[in-house]
Amino acid sequence: MHNVLSLVRWFCSQLTPDELLDAVALLLQVLDGTRDDIRLRTQFREQHPHYRRFTVDTEMPLTQPPISERPPSRDWRRLVDDYRRAHGCDPQPVRRQRGAQVPPADCHCEHCGAPAEWLSVNDGVLCSQVRCKLCHLRSPVRRKRRSNSTAYWCPHCEAALYEWKHSDRCTIYKCGNDNCRHYQRNRARLNDREQQLARTGTASQFKVRYQWRQYHFDPAAVHPHAPCASRFSLLNVRQNLNAVGLALAYTVSFGLSSRMTSQLLRDIHGIKVSHQTVLNWLEAAAPLGWSALQKLKGCMHEAGAVADETYIKVLGVWHYTWFVVGVESRIIWAWEVSESRNEIPAIAVLNHTLDSRPANVAGTLVLAADGNPSYDTAVNVLNTDPNGVPLPADQRRLDRRTIIGLRNEDAESSRFRPFKELIERLNRTYRYHTRSRSGHKSLNGARALTTLFVAHYNFLRPHRALRNRPPMLLPELDQVQTLQGRWLKLLSTAA
Repeated sequence: MHNVLSLVRWFCSQLTPDELLDAVALLLQVLDGTRDDIRLRTQFREQHPHYRRFTVDTEMPLTQPPISERPPSRDWRRLVDDYRRAHGCDPQPVRRQRGAQVPPADCHCEHCGAPAEWLSVNDGVLCSQVRCKLCHLRSPVRRKRRSNSTAYWCPHCEAALYEWKHSDRCTIYKCGNDNCRHYQRNRARLNDREQQLARTGTASQFKVRYQWRQYHFDPAAVHPHAPCASRFSLLNVRQNLNAVGLALAYTVSFGLSSRMTSQLLRDIHGIKVSHQTVLNWLEAAAPLGWSALQKLKGCMHEAGAVADETYIKVLGVWHYTWFVVGVESRIIWAWEVSESRNEIPAIAVLNHTLDSRPANVAGTLVLAADGNPSYDTAVNVLNTDPNGVPLPADQRRLDRRTIIGLRNEDAESSRFRPFKELIERLNRTYRYHTRSRSGHKSLNGARALTTLFVAHYNFLRPHRALRNRPPMLLPELDQVQTLQGRWLKLLSTAA
């Protein structure tokens, strides 16, 4: 309703009273159906909320085939004892007539385990079924087992997963058992319109069956992209290096545009440089900032982290900036700027975060994030070995926690809501420091500014939650009084 009210306000602000009367007449024609050239938006998405809804199953598949022969539900010896107590004598084995079919000596009852002497052939010359004299149930003489070459089995019904789709990047396995409780539960969640649509041959457009993705690349080799090396060098600047530190302080720390920074340097400090020179300095400083972050970030000893993505515009197109922040330290452990929101950048930032944890740190890292299914896929990939076999529960590297919606809709969202507020506050800070650029002309420029922002956030920016100290304390920066001096000192550590 709020969106409709805002649209009406904007619509009325663009028209005069006479034009508004003409517009109302046109709208009435649209409602009457007399205007074929103007069509209203369909309510297909509202009526079919589960249509083509991408979700990832978080349950790990079984990697060992289920037990083919289940233990007998009864014990034939106990049935013999029960018969003895009820009739006062021992039961006798099967008395076979002359010429009768005899079951094989190694045959036994599947229900009570009785040996062949208690079994009689139940189907004549075929001799494929026997009947037990003790439990009066039928069993096959030799149950035929079909060999299956699959590597995964459904964790809900133990049915073999078949290869559904294959690409160069991954293979999708799917459970085809109609009696699977996971399938039946998801199918029951579809509303009446979706049930009717699924019966018309589009059942595959609804995610109702269990699926597992096996990726064909090494997730340990996927890392965030570093800023490309610039053709400019800070060692060849014509101005004093103090001008470079001032440019970084104004542009990155205070979030000013390159043109405003150029004007401040000229009007206040008497340094005449163009806005393009400021951009060149930022592009040359970004690789040094990346090296400083990798060299000085330290080790991750905390047990919880939160991840999220926000927007940044490159060449007029929205791109995505990913962050992973430590819950206790407030340190940005990983970041990435990507063109999409698929699982590749999610794997990159989570893998980079796990690389920051030393080997002697025990326990699984708790990762809190929103309902983006890319995080579920990334967690599943990182919780498997190089052969695609899921790791045991005590050896998994990540423990996923999902925060749904803006309100606490479940117990898990209520518990981890402070984590979501922390990452949203970081996103707001990031947008403040990048809004003045009004977009970037290249993806490398967006990555360069993001890298410098992370260096400012981790090493230079005071945090009120940390008693006005930055998340990472460097003794080298304590001796420097000015912000531009701390910038130069930080970059010099990576040179």
